[in-house]
Amino acid sequence: MDVILVNGAVVTMAGSGPRAEAVALGGGRIEALGTNGDMLALKDAGTEVIDLKGKMVAPGFNDSHMHLINYGLSLNNVDLQSCRSLDQVREKLRRHIRTNNIRRSWVFGWGWNQEFYAEKRMPVRQDIDAVSGDNFLVIARSCNHVCTANTRVLERAGILEAPPVVRGGEVQLDKEGRPTGILKEKAMRLVLDITPSMDKVMLKNLILQATANCLRFGLTSLQTDDFSGVKGNFREVLQAYRELDAEGRLPLRINKQLLLKNREHLEDFLSLGYRTGDGTPHFKIGPLKIMGDGSLGARTAALRSPYADDPENLGIPLYSREELEELVSTADRGGLQVAVHAIGDETMERSLDASSSAWHREDPRFRIIHCSIAGGDILKKFKDMRVIADVQPSFVASDYSFVQERLGSERAPYAYCFKSFLRLGIPLAGSSDCPVETCSPLAGIHAAVTRTNPRGDPPGGWMPEEKLSLTEALHMYTLGSAYCTYEENLKGSLEPGKWADLVVLSEDLRRVPPGDIKDVQVLMTMVGGKVMYSAL
Repeated sequence: MDVILVNGAVVTMAGSGPRAEAVALGGGRIEALGTNGDMLALKDAGTEVIDLKGKMVAPGFNDSHMHLINYGLSLNNVDLQSCRSLDQVREKLRRHIRTNNIRRSWVFGWGWNQEFYAEKRMPVRQDIDAVSGDNFLVIARSCNHVCTANTRVLERAGILEAPPVVRGGEVQLDKEGRPTGILKEKAMRLVLDITPSMDKVMLKNLILQATANCLRFGLTSLQTDDFSGVKGNFREVLQAYRELDAEGRLPLRINKQLLLKNREHLEDFLSLGYRTGDGTPHFKIGPLKIMGDGSLGARTAALRSPYADDPENLGIPLYSREELEELVSTADRGGLQVAVHAIGDETMERSLDASSSAWHREDPRFRIIHCSIAGGDILKKFKDMRVIADVQPSFVASDYSFVQERLGSERAPYAYCFKSFLRLGIPLAGSSDCPVETCSPLAGIHAAVTRTNPRGDPPGGWMPEEKLSLTEALHMYTLGSAYCTYEENLKGSLEPGKWADLVVLSEDLRRVPPGDIKDVQVLMTMVGGKVMYSAL
C-alpha cells in the first residue's frame, strides 16, 4: 500500500456507501475505505501514513469548463477586476506601464466591468489613449466577449479609417461613424490576429503556471477551452499539452475542449484522427466546443425578445440554425461529442434544435455550457433529450444585480435556475469559466447553496428557491463533471478502483454555516495518489 489517510471525515459521494474515516491508496488508485484500524491493517514497510486530524476528505474537484491558458495569461496581464471607475482603470494601466518602463510594446489588461462603475459605460479608446503612450493597448471585459483597443491598435489593424462590418461581431462606431475602440465577439479577432504569437515554450509555461494555481484550489481535473484565446494554429496548443503529458509534467487531468472557428477548421482537426476520449489518463480529447453567442453583461447573448434595457438589441448569435446543425452533424460523423456555449434563450433553442436534428449516437451527452436563461420550454427539451447543463454558480454572485435590468421581471426568474434543472432530473455539471470567475470550486459551491456574493448580498439569496443543497453542489463539481467526459466510473467519487484523486479541506463542509463555505481552505490535493499541493 502506498499511502493511508487516517482520522479523516471522508465524504465519498458514492451514494449510500458506508461512512469512512480512512482511505488506502495504491498504484494511483483507491484500494479501500473504512475504519482507521481496518486501513492500517493494510500497511506495509513502504506505506506512508498521513494523519488528517479530523479534516474533511472529498473527491478531487473537477471544473467542467474553463480557459486554462487564458487564466495563465490573466496572471501576467494588468488585473482590472477590482476597479470601480474608469479613473481606476486608467490609473492601474498607467502605473503598470510606468513601473515596468514599457515603451512601444503590446500591453494587455483584463477584467473591467462597466456594471461596477458610476459611469455605467464601457471604456472607449480615448479613455485608454490618455495612459497608453506609444504602446499598443488592449483591455478585455471580464466576460472576454468584449475588448477595448487604443487608437494605435486600431491603426495597426487597419480599421480606424475603414471599420469593417463583422458577421457575428461588432466594431462599435460613434456618432461620426468612427470606431470607439470597443470590439464585440468575432470582431475581437481583428485585434487578436495582429498580436504577437506565443511559441510552444510560452504556452507550456502558461499551462504550468495556471495548473499550479488550480491545484491550490483543490482541482484535480479541468475541462479547458484554449483555442479561442491563442493566436495561431490549434496544433500548437495540442502539441504543448501532449508534450507536457509525455514529459510527465501535467500535474492534473486535462480534458481538451475544441473551439474551432468553422467547419473547415473542424474537418482539418478531424483529419488528424482524434476522437472524443482519445488520450491518456492526464490528457484527453474532449468535445467540439461551439461558441453560440456572447454574454449577458455585454448584452451580446442572443435573446428571443429584446433586452429590457436596450429595446433595439437582441444580442449577437454567432451562427445561423443551419450552420449550427452542420457543425453538430460534422462533429457527430467524426466521433466528437459537442458542447455549445449558449447564454441567451435564442441560442439555447437553436442549439437544442441542432442537437435534435443532427445527433445520432446512442450516448451523445450533448452539453450546453452556461444555460443562463432557460424558460419552461427549454427545460422540457433538456429533460426529453437528456442534455447536460454545464453551469457556473459564481455567475449568480456576479450578475444578480443587473439580471432584472437586462431581462425584465418576467424573464429574470428563468436565469441561473439550477434547482429547476435538478427537479427535472437534468444532469448538472459545475464550472467556473475561469478566468471570468475564480477557479475556486468552493466559491462556486458557496454561490450555489447561498445564491449570494461573497459579501452575503442579497440577504437571503437571489431567487432563493433555486438554492442547491450542499450534496447537490458537491455532486456538480465531482461526479457531475466526470459524467460530462464519460469518466464517472474512473473519478468523481471515492470508491475502490477509481483514481486516487482527492482533496483535504480545513473544515467539514457539512458542519459549517453555508455562508462560511467560501472561507474553507484547501489543505492538500492528491492526483493519482501523489500529493501535488499541501498546506498541512
